Amino acid sequence: MRARGPYAFHANSAACTGCKACQAACKDHNGLPVGVLWRRVYEVSGGGWWRDGAAWRQDVFAYSLSVSCNHCEHPICAEVCPTGACHEGPGGLVLMDSDRCMGCHYCSWACPYGAPQFDGARGVMTKCTACIDRLDAGLPPSCVAACPMRALDFGPREDMEARYGEASGYPLPDPSTTLPGLRVTGHPQAGRARSQGRVANGEEVGRP
Repeated sequence: MRARGPYAFHANSAACTGCKACQAACKDHNGLPVGVLWRRVYEVSGGGWWRDGAAWRQDVFAYSLSVSCNHCEHPICAEVCPTGACHEGPGGLVLMDSDRCMGCHYCSWACPYGAPQFDGARGVMTKCTACIDRLDAGLPPSCVAACPMRALDFGPREDMEARYGEASGYPLPDPSTTLPGLRVTGHPQAGRARSQGRVANGEEVGRP
């Protein structure tokens, strides 16, 4: 699997139940401390209720979207890193060399996906590696393997781009900024979320 990079993730928000098994598997496999999330599940909700005579009507909606580092084609996190700690590695994966990191946060400020995460105990930035150790063994990333709904997929970027839609829609940024290695199958209500949606768990995922 590893030799065929570059890679891309696929997230199907129409199938995601928001169980966060992917998030838990990532933390477990990588031994992440409390407060560090390499994969985050955004809980998007919107709509409301209104009175119609003696009845109440509603048009509420909610869906979840799982996002991690997208190992972008143009990783601005690596571009702004003053020490070269954040860099492009084998197969187009964007990796972090913690021995060279001085914890300046530049990468996290630049990344529109919030992928680099600060480990306060060590004083360095950390990030998703796409479970490079599992790729070397011919296995998918731990988050993909853990998803009970198969709402996550991972593979060569060319294959993912041929099978799935562009990584656009709320709450994702404009994909033209970094050309992310991410493809998305949108939830049926994703269009409404652009104007009516909000991230309900902003504190958890680090988004206001």
